[in-house]
Amino acid sequence: MKRNWIYLLAVCLGIGILIGYWQYRENEGQRQSKKNSIRIGVLLYRGDDTFIGTLRAGLEDKAKEYEQKTGIKVKLDILDSKGSQNTQNSQVERLISLGCDALCINSVDRSSASIIIDKAMDAGTPVVFFNREPVEEDMNRWEKLYYVGADAKESAVLQGDALVDAYRKDSRTLDANGNGLVSYVLLEGETSHQDSLIRTEWSIQTLKDGGVPLEKITGGIANWDRSQASALMEQWLKEYPGQIELVVSNNDDMALGAIDAMNRAGIGANSIKVVGIDGTPVGIKALEEGTLFATVESDKERYAQAIFDIAWSLSLDQDPKSVVPLVNGKYYWCPQRVLTQEEAKLLKNK
Repeated sequence: MKRNWIYLLAVCLGIGILIGYWQYRENEGQRQSKKNSIRIGVLLYRGDDTFIGTLRAGLEDKAKEYEQKTGIKVKLDILDSKGSQNTQNSQVERLISLGCDALCINSVDRSSASIIIDKAMDAGTPVVFFNREPVEEDMNRWEKLYYVGADAKESAVLQGDALVDAYRKDSRTLDANGNGLVSYVLLEGETSHQDSLIRTEWSIQTLKDGGVPLEKITGGIANWDRSQASALMEQWLKEYPGQIELVVSNNDDMALGAIDAMNRAGIGANSIKVVGIDGTPVGIKALEEGTLFATVESDKERYAQAIFDIAWSLSLDQDPKSVVPLVNGKYYWCPQRVLTQEEAKLLKNK
């Protein structure tokens, strides 16, 4: 009899625990479903970067659209790290202290992501990195880390393919002096940025693989910056007068800097072809005007949408994979396409 009573008591206790657990789950689900506001922190490596500025505007638009669609208020705390990793580290602490539900971070230095991850893990605040991809070891440290970006190799191959196509149609398009070689200069982004290294390697390799005879005149680091690229190009035009036929740039801003220097020197787009990457609004305008030869456009609409969708789903304790198609459960790669002058003009007339 005593054993039966003990058994009955254990069964009753177990049932009570299960009932209590399911009531807790039900109450927690109701609490989450009734959540009427979320707070998302956004950190930019440099607010004056043209491409990053475009993504910022996209995030703000997506937040407004989400509010209108769901009735859930979205508070975006957007901070500019101004190129300082120490500043960004402090900003992470500040946003966590403000109670942000999720962080969207464009790292100053991708190799320092572990510091940010430590702070986020301690606070239990999920992170969506974008544009600057942390190393794989850092991304695998926690299940609440995500990355949104454009595949740098794809960008570079598309850029190279556009030039290969132009050369095959008419070699004099790139080989302006007809000597059998395309003499080029190279404008590179930051040395620490993975996209800069990959874009540099694969754009030139794609040209070589496509049978374009190349001669490198010189190259330089312009840190994604238009004014730095302009200064370099001005110097090269003086050092190598009449020799440059092609400018291969890791992004649109640096390509536009080269065009600025060409304009000051009175050199037209027919003499030197300039190509970029990003498809920024100012880059597309230069395409329409005929000064930029080609660029590779990231679908910035989907880029910003993916960042925001992952962030809001994490803020509401939902699984981002149910909202965004993720590779390996963590990565979203933004679609890209080549834009030529002709295509830019067609888009403008639509």
